[in-house]
Amino acid sequence: SELEYMDAIHPLYPGQKSLVINGDHVTLDAGTGCVHTAPAYGVDDFNICKKYDSIDTGSTMVVNVNSRGKFTSAAGKYEGISVFKAHEPIFADLQANGAILASEDIVHSYPHCWRCKKPIIFRATEQWFASVNAIKDTAVAACDDIKWNPEWGKDRMTSMIRERADWCISRQRTWGVPIPIFYCEKCGHEYVSAESIDAVSELFAKEGSDGWFTHSAEEILPKGTVCPQCGHDHFTKETDIMDVWFDSGSSHAGVLDTREELKFPADVYLEGGDQYRGWFQSSMLTSIAAKGVAPYKQIITHGWTVDGEGKAMHKSLGNTIAPEDIIKDYGADILRLWVASADYRQDMRISKDILKQLSDMYLKIRNTARYILGNLSDFDPNELVPYDKLQELDKWALVRFNSLVERVRAAYERYEYHTISHGIHNFCAVDMSNFYLDIIKDRLYCDGKNSPSRASAQTAIYIILDGLVRLIAPILAFTSEEIWAAMPHSSDVDAESVLFNDIPAVEPMYTFTAEQERKWNNLLALRTDVNKALELSRAQKTVGKPLDADITLYVDDTAKTAFAELEGENLKQLFIVSSVKVVYGSGEGYTGTEFTGVTVNVVPSQAPKCVRCWCHDEHIGEDSEHPELCPRCAQTVREL
Repeated sequence: SELEYMDAIHPLYPGQKSLVINGDHVTLDAGTGCVHTAPAYGVDDFNICKKYDSIDTGSTMVVNVNSRGKFTSAAGKYEGISVFKAHEPIFADLQANGAILASEDIVHSYPHCWRCKKPIIFRATEQWFASVNAIKDTAVAACDDIKWNPEWGKDRMTSMIRERADWCISRQRTWGVPIPIFYCEKCGHEYVSAESIDAVSELFAKEGSDGWFTHSAEEILPKGTVCPQCGHDHFTKETDIMDVWFDSGSSHAGVLDTREELKFPADVYLEGGDQYRGWFQSSMLTSIAAKGVAPYKQIITHGWTVDGEGKAMHKSLGNTIAPEDIIKDYGADILRLWVASADYRQDMRISKDILKQLSDMYLKIRNTARYILGNLSDFDPNELVPYDKLQELDKWALVRFNSLVERVRAAYERYEYHTISHGIHNFCAVDMSNFYLDIIKDRLYCDGKNSPSRASAQTAIYIILDGLVRLIAPILAFTSEEIWAAMPHSSDVDAESVLFNDIPAVEPMYTFTAEQERKWNNLLALRTDVNKALELSRAQKTVGKPLDADITLYVDDTAKTAFAELEGENLKQLFIVSSVKVVYGSGEGYTGTEFTGVTVNVVPSQAPKCVRCWCHDEHIGEDSEHPELCPRCAQTVREL
């Protein structure tokens, strides 16, 4: 502290005085605790000198090393010597002057370039800056009007903007987009004006940014341009290039403002999570500075693709998977389905096992459509059965599909594609394949061709397929077109391509009351119990197929009220068995866990088996024309 603010005399330049300052970055356990400080060659040195107000750029801070790492004329007799070769002559001169009290050879760490592995020279250079402080508050406020997906993006962006210092937009590179600034050759004053910017813009429009490097300043500037400071008419060009983030961050002006089919601001900016300090932020800052508003309405952030174990993909690890290999083995739609089935906001795993699972998922969707197509070959979509005339099971299917439409449309609005793909798969696997399509198979195959019951089922599956293919079109592009080309269409749709038609809207008519919802939930629960009982009977070889079984349901007092709501439903059809008998009271069998209070008894049917529908019916043989058929099938065959 006693030495602070004294002047020290330079041992090699006697006329040069240096201020003695105190800095916390100097430690007593690494040398004498007294060091030479050069603000032009290190961050710590620069910051401590700035604290002492000893830096006045262009006067006291001397930069005597050029961009090639050699001393300039400001270094006197050492001019032209590389800084890495200057130690020996400088040390010899210090010894000759008697300025060396002691010397010791040491090895210490030093920063090296990660690419070429050579030591790095730090030196102060003149830079161009964009003031962030001037627009910081406006940029933070603009974040309130942006939709963030995921929502944590807002906090990340605002915190980074608040903590940001002024933006250094110049880079010392040999190639890039130039900074369009000129300098007076006589006084060195920078020159930029509306006229000079227009001249550069016209040149770039003709030749691209390379025109800056192939033309002289006089060739670029308008005739008669003179320095406003000294009146000189010869100029040099800026050699620094623009920071690439400033370049990419200005893309909204180069794209949205110049193309008639686009509009400003953009609906969505989509990139990885690292772009909050990159493109997302640079785009925000340039737009706020130029227009006062953000360049986008929504930010969507994605994660990275990793292997099945969650490891980053690297060629050296051999765990990469090329998209063309996936397409060759599985098809493009499987690759698209993988993208849509993963939550892209997190890191997305991909492996052969995952692709195999997705193939099964794809086949369930495809086969559901294929099954429906096979039952619409004789159906005219212009003759749909009105909703109020449909069987209640068919109404249930449309209600379930309507719920899917509502969820999928909302997910598309939120860009939650994994919700869409899994929702559609579950609908096809659970609601359709495992329940509805399995039940209506009998109606579609065995009822009369023009019967109201078959027309009711066909109406429901047509509406479902027509809507389903539209829902999957943005994801399964090829499959949806294949389905659309194969299915019949009503006169009010564009049959050429599914993409020329809207995604289905939620249909207010397709709803159930609370009582209907409760009843169908109970029916599904009861069917689960019956299926379990049938499974146990098959395991015990009591019955074979469900149609070979007769079911008795024993309903105790605890289930009597709930079961009463199910009376009148075609339980034989729902359970796909030959007969169902209901007994109020106790009995032996499988006691269900889904619909409590009901015991299911399964016995093999003793009635003859219809050779057409495979149902057992005690009336088989009564029809003299078709003695091997049940009454329903006999009548249908006569009509055919």
